[in-house]
Amino acid sequence: MKDRICLITGANSGIGRETALALARMGARVVMVCRDETKGREARQDIETRSANSAVDLMLADLGSMEQVRRLAESFKARYGALHVLINNAGLILGKRSVTADGHETTFAVNHLAPFLLTQLLLDTLQTSAPARIINVASVVHLGARINFDDLFQENNYQPMGAYRQSKLANILFTYRLADLLKNTRVTVNSLHPGIVATNFGNKGSRLYRFFKPFIKPFFINRQKGAETLIYLASSPEVANTTGQYFVKKKSSRSSKISYDVETQNRLWDISARLTQLNG
Repeated sequence: MKDRICLITGANSGIGRETALALARMGARVVMVCRDETKGREARQDIETRSANSAVDLMLADLGSMEQVRRLAESFKARYGALHVLINNAGLILGKRSVTADGHETTFAVNHLAPFLLTQLLLDTLQTSAPARIINVASVVHLGARINFDDLFQENNYQPMGAYRQSKLANILFTYRLADLLKNTRVTVNSLHPGIVATNFGNKGSRLYRFFKPFIKPFFINRQKGAETLIYLASSPEVANTTGQYFVKKKSSRSSKISYDVETQNRLWDISARLTQLNG
């Protein structure tokens, strides 16, 4: 991994931070994407110190804004000549429905539309830097979920976990479709379930989740353990040529039946391209 350029969203906390630290220790140049400058600077300094690697950079972006996603991609391409690993890790779950400045439901925007657009905008750089890897952090909660094309932004009967589950299914659908499109290149695309990680993630979720969290927390894994599969996919030679897979505990696993449906993949792709004005 020495001198390879790795871009990680949501890198100031949780498994994103652990992955940034691990890759920095391997000698990679790590570009951390964070929303909060203060938290981002603190995380970068900590990672630089613990990894003894000064090649750790910070870029700021609110991934709920498609304009900021575009600016992030433009700034990255202007600053760096290559990209070898793109890790779409940032995600959230909200207890109360909110809408971004673009008019998108926030969970869907941050968890799916942002990585969809960012990946597309950086695809040319990834291809010219190949071999390269794209990794989308999904979740086991996608099982049983569906994409509600009739009410994608959940204007009716918003459920925090329902919105989150839909976004995680979208991550996997996107992974499979993109992997198919890139099958004749040296750019791989994979997704993963990191495990149920004991972080602050989900603290803004539903009241029911917050109520039960203290009781189920003993079954959580720590963020170091949760980052293992992500680090593996980003760095291991064992998966250098593996693409279009969903991983759990560093093993390729079956995702939900609907996630393999090509019609659903294509429909989501077309809607995502329109919502992000990809070709506009």
